[in-house]
Amino acid sequence: MISLWGKNQEIDFFSKSLELTTPEQLFYSTTDGKQLAYWPKGYGSKKTTLQSRNAFIGDYTEKWTANLFNEIAQAIGGFTVHKAVCREIALSNNSPADIAICKTQRKVQIPKDIFLIIEVKMSVVWNWEYISKPDGKFEIECKGDYKSHTGNPGLLRSDTMLKAIGKSINIRVSSPTSTRIPIIIMGNTPITRNYYGKVDHLKANGIIQGFWSVNPLPSNHNKDNIKSTPNKGFYRFDTYEELKQSAIDLLKEDREFFSSMQTSKRLGQIIEIANRESTYENKAQRFLQLLRETDNP
Repeated sequence: MISLWGKNQEIDFFSKSLELTTPEQLFYSTTDGKQLAYWPKGYGSKKTTLQSRNAFIGDYTEKWTANLFNEIAQAIGGFTVHKAVCREIALSNNSPADIAICKTQRKVQIPKDIFLIIEVKMSVVWNWEYISKPDGKFEIECKGDYKSHTGNPGLLRSDTMLKAIGKSINIRVSSPTSTRIPIIIMGNTPITRNYYGKVDHLKANGIIQGFWSVNPLPSNHNKDNIKSTPNKGFYRFDTYEELKQSAIDLLKEDREFFSSMQTSKRLGQIIEIANRESTYENKAQRFLQLLRETDNP
């Protein structure tokens, strides 16, 4: 059975990372000798900012997400590709797709072979204490959920949300070949209330197809652990089967992003011409064609 994100994944992250680095690169050291993943709320002594953990958690969560989507990719005849590059849609070596579901396993892709782009914005959610043992072993002990510490993990950070939005817009405006590719932002936390309307607007306008959380219970404070925003721009998955079905439904849909600013007269002309086509599909394609011809005379 495939599991979503939870405490076990964070224990696994720390355990595997400690095979590669020291506790000081992953935990803060408090004045009373503790080593914690985050500064606890109410901690009064001098605080520092730990940057060294970011690379470890970023790599871990991206690979974990790739594994999470392997079965989903196989269901549509595709593969998960970590750090996929497609220069035509602004996915460079310096700014690749964290994860893409593609027709091939190649790192360098072409737009028509990309089914889905996933930007992974996940981090350590709970607070943890590293406890060393006399025999050289250690324990990782949970000290509280994200409400108990001063950090803002994952999608609760405004800068994380803005980076995800900015990259998605950059992909969308880079080339018409990006218009058929869905973009998902994958997280493991809720979002703050001031982003509820924004994520719904981004979904309604087709820029991002959803901010998805794969952490069913990040906090015991239920009022903050929303299932979804009103129009599902943010959505929390509680089981793998729920995630799988939503992802496959999204991948099977034939959608296309479009944007433009036209005069009312020109827009009316485009609608009138497109309406002469015989089927809904042909009307849509003619409408998009005329819209792009007007945008690029």
